[in-house]
Amino acid sequence: MPTTAISTIEDKKRLVRRLAGSGRGFAEQYGFRVTNNPSSLFQLLCLAVLLARRGDFRRALDSAHALPDAGWDSAARLARSLHADRVRALRDSGQRGDVDALADLLGDLARTVVEQYRGDLRQLRSAAHYDPARERALLTALPGVDAQVADLFLREVQALWREVAPVADRRALAAARRLGLGRSAEDLAGLAGGGESERLAWLVGALARIDLERRYAELAG
Repeated sequence: MPTTAISTIEDKKRLVRRLAGSGRGFAEQYGFRVTNNPSSLFQLLCLAVLLARRGDFRRALDSAHALPDAGWDSAARLARSLHADRVRALRDSGQRGDVDALADLLGDLARTVVEQYRGDLRQLRSAAHYDPARERALLTALPGVDAQVADLFLREVQALWREVAPVADRRALAAARRLGLGRSAEDLAGLAGGGESERLAWLVGALARIDLERRYAELAG
């Protein structure tokens, strides 16, 4: 398991190429599409809300998949779902704790996205005039979306919404520090190739996955 920071820029770039080599970000690695359409964007936002909760991240992934599996693959469809059905789907996917509150939150989130943006988060982006700070402000005004959730969502969509880059969530930064790749999203962007937001999304997604799955030993040597 690596315990010493990588010291040379050549070694850092070599590791970055290895980590970003899959050509897929975090969500894509776990079976979620990252495309700039209303359904995909809303599913990524729900995934971010679930990942931000305490507990096993695999449970969050299962619950995020359970929503479209139940037919709620868009904000409009989730907004029309019954509370009892959402509770059942979440419990069946392994959610624990106050599942009723989580079901309420997801319903409120869906209804708000429908009411304010016609179910299309691209309209949020337009309303923000493509300004990253404004996009964050509008995101965190949504039910259940705090700064951590916004980071998780923007970590994925920076490949599409290039103006928000660079974004790295706390898991990705924890792995970056441990592996000697830097301490900020800007550090990672420099190693990933400057303005290549897609490559940066792949890199930070791989780093977050390594930290969540405790896969550091695979990178030894």
